[in-house]
Amino acid sequence: MSLRGGGQLIQRKTAKTKEEEKERKANRSDEEPEEEEERFDSKEQRLTLMEEVLLLGLKDREGYTSFWNDCISAGLRGCMLTELALRGRITLEKQVMRRRSLLMRKVELKSDAPTGDVLLDEALNHIKKSNQPENVQNWIELLSGETWNPLKLTYQLRNVRERLAKNLVEKGVLTTEKQNFLLFDMTTHPLTNSSSKSKLIKKVQDSVLSKWANDVGRMEKRVLALIYLAHASDVLENAFAPLSDEDYDVAMKRVRFLLDLDPEEEAMKPGANEVLWAVVAAYTK
Repeated sequence: MSLRGGGQLIQRKTAKTKEEEKERKANRSDEEPEEEEERFDSKEQRLTLMEEVLLLGLKDREGYTSFWNDCISAGLRGCMLTELALRGRITLEKQVMRRRSLLMRKVELKSDAPTGDVLLDEALNHIKKSNQPENVQNWIELLSGETWNPLKLTYQLRNVRERLAKNLVEKGVLTTEKQNFLLFDMTTHPLTNSSSKSKLIKKVQDSVLSKWANDVGRMEKRVLALIYLAHASDVLENAFAPLSDEDYDVAMKRVRFLLDLDPEEEAMKPGANEVLWAVVAAYTK
């Protein structure tokens, strides 16, 4: 009898806990969305925006990005800022009476709680300890090391692609090899788990084909960000390469629709992430 009664008590507590959780989510305001990292708790190994963009840019067998791609470095820094914003760590300063553009507003710390990702936490720490507030475009340049001020070179994040590749190795997506390029040896990271990249490519393709919403407000923010950031990093074409000519034309037409949107107008819509649109503005201005 006591065991049965104990079981009923546990069930009542569990039911009560679930009800409290539902109420907590229902009362959450639109300005405080549920943090994205809560979605990373599933058994499936989730990738950050930086890892997804790098994975799109990596050659499957060779294990390195194109030597001619000079956009991916800055693109990855935009990924970091967007990821931090989606996880509720940073935001833009509030508007004042005289409305300012997205790129005029400074990045502010919303929460300094660690994300669990070394690169993200490093970027977050730079923003936290910065003596002078900077806008999104300046942070992209500072994190890339593109500054004439020697005092701000400390903000540069080094070996980003290599560190992201190692993260993907730990997640079982890539492996590590050494390749000889006549004058030097280079560590490469060929694809070892094709399913991860296949799912990523399908997600990008579906977002502008079978799951096209024709309304940015109805698109998942993380997928929307991925399209913009992959384009800014010059790796979006890699996701569309396997498509038929007809699907490719449709996909590129819809991507062009997204690129032609005005970030200032989109950022003013309910539920919009201002940092995301500021990053878009920094790349499309």
